[in-house]
Order: sequence, then C-alpha cells, then structure tokens
Amino acid sequence: MSVLLLVRHGQASFGAKDYDALSRVGHEQAQVLGAALAARGVVPVRVVRGAMRRHEGTATEVVAAAGWDLAPQVDEGWDEFDHQRVIEAHRPAYRNRTLMKADLARTLKPMRAFRDMFDQAVARWVTGEHDGDYPESFSDFAARVRAALLRTMEGMPDSGLTVVVTSGGPVAVVAADLLAGDLSAWARFNRVTVNTGVTKVVSGGSGLSCVSFNDHAHLDHDRRLLTYR
Repeated sequence: MSVLLLVRHGQASFGAKDYDALSRVGHEQAQVLGAALAARGVVPVRVVRGAMRRHEGTATEVVAAAGWDLAPQVDEGWDEFDHQRVIEAHRPAYRNRTLMKADLARTLKPMRAFRDMFDQAVARWVTGEHDGDYPESFSDFAARVRAALLRTMEGMPDSGLTVVVTSGGPVAVVAADLLAGDLSAWARFNRVTVNTGVTKVVSGGSGLSCVSFNDHAHLDHDRRLLTYR
C-alpha cells in the first residue's frame, strides 16, 4: 500500500506586496511540521511541490527540519487557482488592488469583509455559468489537480510514501472527490484547510482512499501557529 501526504503550504503574506512569499509564521509552521514528521518516523521516497513560491518555501523548510536527503520535484498541476483573477471576475474594479484594500478598510473589519467577498467570488466561479470570464474554469482546475494526483500516484513505488506540498484548493479537490464522491463539498473543505495541515491518501486494492483530512496536531502546542490564509 502506498501513501500520499498532502501538505498545505505555510501561511502566505496576506496584504503584502508579494502574497506568494511565506510569512514569518509560515516559515515556522513548516519547520514545526518537518520536525513533527521526523519525530513520527516519516521518511518519504519523494517530495513533490507545486511551482508557487509558497510551495517552494514550505517544501524547503519541511525537508530541512525533517532531515530528509531529498530534492523536491516540481509539478505545476499542484498549483492553486488564481484567486486574484477569480476576485476580479466578480468585481472588475478590484483589478486596482489599492481600491480593494481601501474598500475593505472602510468596513472596519477588513479580514472578515475580504473573506465574505472572496467566498462570493469563489461561489460564482464554481457554478460554471461564467467560465468565459476566467483563464481557468473551476472544472478545468479540478481536472488539472486530478491529473496531478494520477501522475503522482503512478510514480510511487509499492509501499512507498510521497509528500506533496500544495495549496488548499487542490487538497479540497482530492478530499471532496474521495470523501464526498464529487465536488459538491469542495468549498466547505477549501474553507477550513489549515496552513501546513496534512491530508493522508492511501492507494490499495480498492483504489484511492482519503483516511484523514487536515491533520494539524503539530500546531496544537501554540495557537499562534493555527492560521487559514
């Protein structure tokens, strides 16, 4: 039986000029996860990551902290969807990031306002009724992630373990497919994925099974490290 651990990246730099870079907390989360995996005796045969900076930073920190002698392989199929383009299709004026930040600041609860607006933007994208407004439709995104999952599983030796560093959206596609049987629960899974949360998928005689979702016990000792963005 082969095992796949899907790791959501550490906290990105929300509100900064470069969102894709890990925050200080994001680096710490990844280091804590790497140490926790090593303490559990986890030794992967491969580490795969998406092509985004937050994937690279997380994979680098996890591998170093765990002491694994592995160079992460890159597969763009594990990249997150373009959240900015999804927002802009919902509210075209928000192509101007300064305007978006100003609008959110006026609510006095900018994080909550962003979350509500983002949920509405994602809901519009997921319907499939406006696919022409997006460079990648939701169905195309899901197909890309499914293809990445198949590539990863096909390259795994029997009884081997692979760690994949990716994002919340791809993790939610895999979890929804394997636990709910379709993507109807994707938004709910996506909303609750924790930074450096670990989802475990096993491959056996009956195919793929998701045996745990979003495990973040390695963060329980410090509530400061429990983040969702």
